[in-house]
This record gives sequence, structure tokens and C-alpha cells, in this order.
Amino acid sequence: MADEKTLDLLLRKARSHGDFTDRPVTEESLRAAHELMKMGPTSANSQPARFVYLRSRESREKLRPALAATNLEKTLKAPMVCIVAHDLRFWENLPRMFHNPEAINWFRDKGAHAEITAFRNGTLQGAYYLLALRAVGLDCGAMSGFDNGKVDAAFFPDGRWKSNFLVNIGYGTGKGIAPRNPRLSFEESCRIL
Repeated sequence: MADEKTLDLLLRKARSHGDFTDRPVTEESLRAAHELMKMGPTSANSQPARFVYLRSRESREKLRPALAATNLEKTLKAPMVCIVAHDLRFWENLPRMFHNPEAINWFRDKGAHAEITAFRNGTLQGAYYLLALRAVGLDCGAMSGFDNGKVDAAFFPDGRWKSNFLVNIGYGTGKGIAPRNPRLSFEESCRIL
């Protein structure tokens, strides 16, 4: 089992941040998080998640029309913003990523089946990504308060990639973090059949 310090870092004491110091996020840190995230399992090793990092003010300004009012200021001020997306043609990589050469045919030209697989597994990778960011010492604040259609039009106009959620990344100040909200108990959210 992981030690107590690691469990606290990843989940128990980790919080979603909305305010960050001006300390820059290095490419090395992003690469380190990616190296951890990519090891998480996905269906047929499909790895459909795609990550678009917005460091420059100009790139984040492209998000402005898509952001909910509550997310606008914190997103424009964050040292780094990531669009977590998924590739609808993820299956093109399967011949080199999965041991069964027939896997490409499970998804190629399969429409809705391929789309839901991309979304589900891209979301799964997005969750691994949040844990990986924390593991390498970064703080983050994931959000879904934005217009996906506007983000896709601005950043993915060819329609191949689809946005899922945004993540503000940096070194949190701790300002504005509300007390931790309650969580459902095992008994409330689980069944053993």
C-alpha cells in the first residue's frame, strides 16, 4: 500500500486550486506528469486523451468566449491551462499500441462506438492526469464550466479532437479554498452483489 504521505498528496489532502502563484510551470514538470499518466490502463491500450497546453496570454484569450463567468478570471490568471481532449481517430495508433493487430477493426468506421470509447477512455486518462500533476508537485483545478463547442471551434476546427474538460495548473496559493465538502460513504455509494 502507498504510504500515508503519498495518499495525502494524491487524494486525502489534495484540493482543487483556483488561485496560483506566478511561479511558471516548466515543460519538464508537464513531461514528468505525462510519463506517469500514460501508464494508466485504457481499453485496448487506446490512449485517446490529448492535452493542449495554453501558456501564452494569447492562447488563453482564445478561451475567453467559451468560459463561464465563474471560471474566467482564474483561468486567464493561471500560469498554465490545459485542454483535456480526446482523439476520435485514436484507433489509427492501435496497430503499434496494442498486441492484437485486429484491434483497429474494433473501432475504425464504427461511429458512435468509437466516439464513446474515445470519450470514456479519454476521461479516464484525464483523471490519471490530475493525479499525475499532483504527484509531480503541481496543483490543479479541473473545470467543466465552459462551452465545449466554442473551445472545439477555436482549437480543434477539423473536428478530430473534442474537448472534455479544462485544468488550471500551477502552484496554488491556498487562497479561496472552501472547507472540504462531505463525501458519500461506502454504504451510500457502493453495493457488493
